[in-house]
Amino acid sequence: MQLATLGSRIGIRGLGPIAALCLAFGGNASAEVTLRVALDADPVSLDPHEQLSGGTLQMSHLLFDPLVRWTQDLQFEPRLAERWEQIDATTTRFYLREGVRFHSGNPLTAADVAWTFERLQTSPDFKGVFAPFVGVEVRDELTLDLITAEPYPLVLHNATYIFPMDRAFYSGLTEKGQDKAQLVKHGHSFASRHVSGTGPFVVTAREQGVKVTFQRFADHWDQASPGNVDQIRLTPIKEDATRVAALLAGDVDFIFPVPPNSLPRVDQSPRTKLITTPGTRIISFQMDQNRVPAFRDVRVRRAIDYAVNNAGIVDRIMRGFATVAAQASPQGYPGHDPNLKARFDLVKAKALMAEAGYADGFTITMMAPNNRYINDDKIARAVAAMLAKININVDLQTFPKAQYWPLYDARAADMMMIGWHSDTEDSANFHQFLTACPNAETGYGQYNGGHYCSEEADALLQAAAAETDSAKRAEMLQQLEGILYHDAAYIPLHWQNLAWGAGQGIGAEAIVNALNFPYFGDLVVNE
Repeated sequence: MQLATLGSRIGIRGLGPIAALCLAFGGNASAEVTLRVALDADPVSLDPHEQLSGGTLQMSHLLFDPLVRWTQDLQFEPRLAERWEQIDATTTRFYLREGVRFHSGNPLTAADVAWTFERLQTSPDFKGVFAPFVGVEVRDELTLDLITAEPYPLVLHNATYIFPMDRAFYSGLTEKGQDKAQLVKHGHSFASRHVSGTGPFVVTAREQGVKVTFQRFADHWDQASPGNVDQIRLTPIKEDATRVAALLAGDVDFIFPVPPNSLPRVDQSPRTKLITTPGTRIISFQMDQNRVPAFRDVRVRRAIDYAVNNAGIVDRIMRGFATVAAQASPQGYPGHDPNLKARFDLVKAKALMAEAGYADGFTITMMAPNNRYINDDKIARAVAAMLAKININVDLQTFPKAQYWPLYDARAADMMMIGWHSDTEDSANFHQFLTACPNAETGYGQYNGGHYCSEEADALLQAAAAETDSAKRAEMLQQLEGILYHDAAYIPLHWQNLAWGAGQGIGAEAIVNALNFPYFGDLVVNE
């Protein structure tokens, strides 16, 4: 490895690059291993409960730790809960590790987990995940029970969302009299700017949209981890070409995403390596029935679905690096129905528009992010052009992720893009958030930007939540997918594949996964 590359990758605090190199090779001082990460966007908040998104969960695995964590082969492994057991049909008992401390120095107890769980139940984004639960009971300092209203098959899946927060750190008032525990979406709360978790890193500097610096937490409980990264410098680089160029030049060590048109360059460069995996994140558009009366007509919604060429988008924009979708559940999920096919047919689309009385079409607004999903702005432009062929004129605007999510929550356009990965690795999660009748009390339908509502679909969702027979549950979820397909409840486009780029000395293969939550705490860098 060239000395210039090593000097840029390994820094010694307080010293310039030349002095750092001298010490690195002098044998008398240990060099600090710094990982330079470039993502398409940085976390919008440090509050793990403010937004249910991939960015938030990625951040949570850096700064916090879950009770239970997914492995690469989608099994469960202990984290803060070293073991668990089923006490009865509705009670699961978790036993916490001894000696775990938060960044503040406070010890982790079952009371912290209970406090966190109760806060999750108040989060507009997360309460739907925990709707099946009636509460938590603390048994002793390191033991607690999660209790569901009925037998529930996804308790461990949901436990992957529980990242205990430091109850003492987040309690009380700030100097300005603000409640430190207050949960404010897209606001400037104490929790959005301050953090005390149990995770492998702490935040040492943060400038939203510019950079975030993380330092290894010396007292992290997982001393058996092979991870040797001392510092992470995260830089958001929205432009695909710039992000890839930075990796190829050795200016950064790890990037996501690698856009489809750059896959060969990253794969073939002697300085970098490409890591890919099939993805399960559905990219879709919601049609707001509250804003556009025409969207209440199932014939119009079906016409839009028929007008969108999913396969063409995958072929030409995604360069084949995605899977055409006609439903939310990917293959391997219990709700996946192989009989549901993408239905591109422009003649049929025009006929449905005419039948519904909209042969001359109408005008709508559309919004999409431009740095959240792979080629998101290009996909939005393609869909807008396709709708023009059935006389739906689209006024399209795209925004960076940090600006887009408040607009999405405000339902600020007639059609809006939304991508969703089921972090429970289960079909029901898609429908809890994207298509269930919106209910602020339960949190169901939190991201249902179309205001679609089907009592029949919701009844199947509720029945599946209490069904422990896997075959019966799969049948219910497949029926649910069929209803949504028949109703054209939303417009599914494709499932994203995932591609990461890394320098040759970065052991990223071991820490990435299909959920796209890289476990940087376990990353090994070989210089």
